[in-house]
Amino acid sequence: MYIAMLLVAFAATRAHAADIGHLAPPGVAANEFPSPQRPVARIVSPRRSAEERRDALNEAGQIARVLELKPGMTVGDIGAGSGYHTVRLSHLVGPAGSVVAQDVTRDYLVELARRTRLLKLTNVQFALGEPHDPRLPASSLDAAILVHMYHEIAQPYAFLYNLAPALKQSARVGIVDLELPTSKHGTPIELLRCELTALDYREIATYKLAGNGGYLAVFSPPELAARKSPRDIVACPDPAGAR
Repeated sequence: MYIAMLLVAFAATRAHAADIGHLAPPGVAANEFPSPQRPVARIVSPRRSAEERRDALNEAGQIARVLELKPGMTVGDIGAGSGYHTVRLSHLVGPAGSVVAQDVTRDYLVELARRTRLLKLTNVQFALGEPHDPRLPASSLDAAILVHMYHEIAQPYAFLYNLAPALKQSARVGIVDLELPTSKHGTPIELLRCELTALDYREIATYKLAGNGGYLAVFSPPELAARKSPRDIVACPDPAGAR
């Protein structure tokens, strides 16, 4: 009986995994953009730290408050990993809203799909992306969060450029990271500002998160009709000591 149950669960997981893929056609190719002039951190884990500790610091609540996330919204959890924010956003946006859990690692999304299924969360979609392209539908997101993962984006200029069409013009992008070199799994705030400004994102404000949560930088998306050509984008210099 136990073996039969395991086989059923395995088959269900495989069937669900087959449904995880790109949600949109490819955007602009990576070779159209400059490469970052600083290190890119390696993806080492689907989670940053224990969820209980993050809850104690009210990490999700701080982000939701600053970005004014509300029921009924569609929010992209970019680089969702193990789904810490996906699960909490699912409850926040409610049945009228949705969460798009996006990641470049299929195994992470497969495991997150299993987790959301066990939790009976029905408003979560899964989007497999590429290192240079999140592959998300146009004008689909009211907000996007990138939490402790920006330094791991292998092609940041291409990724941000291809993310922009998925954002509604009223959308907000919240990036959480540490004031550390990118090689040490952080992003100096001045470097972050430079790279997003290079793509015509506009900074709204930056906040310090409680505990060792780092900073939350909030941006609005570029005007699509007026943004520069990919080949006109100039990569930001590596700040002193970033390596």
